[in-house]
Amino acid sequence: MSKLSSATNAIANLRDGMTIMIGGFLSNGTPEKLVDELVKSGVKDLTLIVNDTAFPDKGCGKLIVNKQIKKVIVSHIGTNPFTEEQMNKGELEVEFCPQGTLAERIRAGGAGLGGVLSPTGIGTVVAEGKQLIEVDGKQYILEKPLRADVALIKGSIGDRSGNLIYLGTTQNFNTTMATAADLVIAEVDTLKEVGDIDPERVHTPFIFVDYIVQ
Repeated sequence: MSKLSSATNAIANLRDGMTIMIGGFLSNGTPEKLVDELVKSGVKDLTLIVNDTAFPDKGCGKLIVNKQIKKVIVSHIGTNPFTEEQMNKGELEVEFCPQGTLAERIRAGGAGLGGVLSPTGIGTVVAEGKQLIEVDGKQYILEKPLRADVALIKGSIGDRSGNLIYLGTTQNFNTTMATAADLVIAEVDTLKEVGDIDPERVHTPFIFVDYIVQ
């Protein structure tokens, strides 16, 4: 069954107040067409789970500039001054999470786990308000899983059923985010027919993807 959709129709599934994940690392591997459509839609009060807030004119940074985000769960924000400005003014809630921990929390959400135990951040502000668990005499932070209503991801190659291949470093957060959302919308550079992609090359199987946008 073809899952091909226009960006407009796919983004029409988003509503104010949703939690969304967007793949990419400094906009590398980010579905720019979907982000642009989300900016045009004006959907607001979103909680954004993302590695970084990119740049003001690239990737999810455009959503920050347009003030569509109320909270971001992120590993760093230093490349987007609008994120810092809105945070300091109290207009945007920012929850910092170490990059590896962020990836593991998303993976845990996709795998149905209750969380992950991480030593990263013990004795720092990262551990404030979180449960500590001791294992074999060593303390760990219980980091809870992350899931989203919608994930916007980017594949280099995809077929009409939703099988995806990522080239180079564009794989980054896209593969884990595809497993951790109720609705997954994938933008692809190259669209193939079903059967044209060798099964062993598939990074994200079709079962995780709901819409394909070329």
